[in-house]
Amino acid sequence: MMEKIIKIFDTTLRDGEQSPGCSMNLKEKIEMAQQLERMNVDIIEAGFAAASPGDLHSIQEVSKSVRSCTVASLARAHRGDIDKAWESLKYAVHPRIHVFIATSPLHMEYKLKMTEEEVVKATGEMVAYAKSKCEDIEFSAEDATRSNIDFIVRVFDTAIKAGATTINIPDTVGYTTPDEYYSFITAIIEKCPALKTVDISVHCHNDLGLGVANSIAAIKAGASQIECTVNGIGERAGNAALEEIVMALKVRKDILNADTKIDTKQIFRTSRLLSRITGIKVQPNKAVVGDNAFSHESGIHQHGVLNNRETYEIMTPESIGLDTNKLVLGKHSGRHAFNEKLIHLGYDDLSQEELDEVFKKFKELADKKKDVYDKDIDALVLKQKMDVPQIYELEKYVTNSGNIITSTTTVAIRKDNEVFEEVATGEGPIYASFKAIEKVLGREMELEDFSLSSVTEGEDALGDAVVKLREDGRVYTGRGLSTDIIESSIIAYINAVNKMLYSKISRGEN
Repeated sequence: MMEKIIKIFDTTLRDGEQSPGCSMNLKEKIEMAQQLERMNVDIIEAGFAAASPGDLHSIQEVSKSVRSCTVASLARAHRGDIDKAWESLKYAVHPRIHVFIATSPLHMEYKLKMTEEEVVKATGEMVAYAKSKCEDIEFSAEDATRSNIDFIVRVFDTAIKAGATTINIPDTVGYTTPDEYYSFITAIIEKCPALKTVDISVHCHNDLGLGVANSIAAIKAGASQIECTVNGIGERAGNAALEEIVMALKVRKDILNADTKIDTKQIFRTSRLLSRITGIKVQPNKAVVGDNAFSHESGIHQHGVLNNRETYEIMTPESIGLDTNKLVLGKHSGRHAFNEKLIHLGYDDLSQEELDEVFKKFKELADKKKDVYDKDIDALVLKQKMDVPQIYELEKYVTNSGNIITSTTTVAIRKDNEVFEEVATGEGPIYASFKAIEKVLGREMELEDFSLSSVTEGEDALGDAVVKLREDGRVYTGRGLSTDIIESSIIAYINAVNKMLYSKISRGEN
């Protein structure tokens, strides 16, 4: 039997971004979209255009930046939503309008306040309206797994007759189980022959930890498209994880007889890019992309792997883009070697200005530490590519701290051609530094989260600081890199402030 190719519909930029703390600015969304394109996903759901003018604009910019992927924009079954979705997609080479309406008794009664007949009527009218704008239309029955089968068959039949080319059967609240989902989908297909003329999609949430298992069950039942997110991010407990679905199909072709067009060697890089953008690290024991996924501590396991890797590794690190050659460059390395390393790491799209700036940062780092690892270079490049305009910049800082004195930090920050300097005290040098920055800004900031980790191993490792600031219900993530952890923390705080100001300017606010 011919191997089935499953379409990957990535909703990291839409459903994933709705996860608390995972909001992205425009530059970050474009960078993420370009990486998803590099990984060869079939469809990128870039956002929900009706949510805000900023969302609509970001979908337009993503549509301009990717050429080979279909770009989807979500819309409720309302004319206004569909109009905005189409406006957001006007620059897309391959646009898709994704229309949804709830079909479960619970949602229809308490959320929509609509009858079954009203939902069927709205489905037909709004899918047809979307079809008048765009050829590629996806229709989703929200909370499908808690819907009546006979009713949902009517809804799907109506949507297909109105022009839908993809029908999505989502497990919106992560309620179903694999066997139940398989039976549910097969029953729907049996009762709705028109489904054989369109793509069948599933969108599984992970509330019971079954998102990936349910997605695999759906493929066995006849699904041809899977909706998922990088690192499994998303509302509540998240979505089915793209990397787990893709590698499950790759490794278990023998029983699933299915694969995707994903370039799996881009998986690790994509995972790390998202972590860097959002400031949310994946758990060490996360399947496929966790730090421990290819680590072996047990003596018996180590012995087995040394003799034959297949004893305890069902896939290779190289298959997801992990490079076993870790040590590469030092302070004597030249521009040619550095450029070759960038190409090897997949950064072949940097402008000359970006190359010059990253090489300069690399040389500064190489002067501070003996060996520069791939992860160090990754961090430098991603910081350069995603940096927003530097309204505030660290000029210098001095801190005085100890276990018998109150920590005191003086921070000098440049804005335009002026340098502003303030001093503050606090419980520890980092807290004192943050208070000094607030004095320069002339306002107190709400610190949502702060974390500090090393990019690589060793005493001279880069310190990677993450600062999350909250204002008006929005969270802004700043990152700072330095071999000095206090400096990296200060840079991260200032970076978060710059992102806040950049977002306000992008939204047309003062």
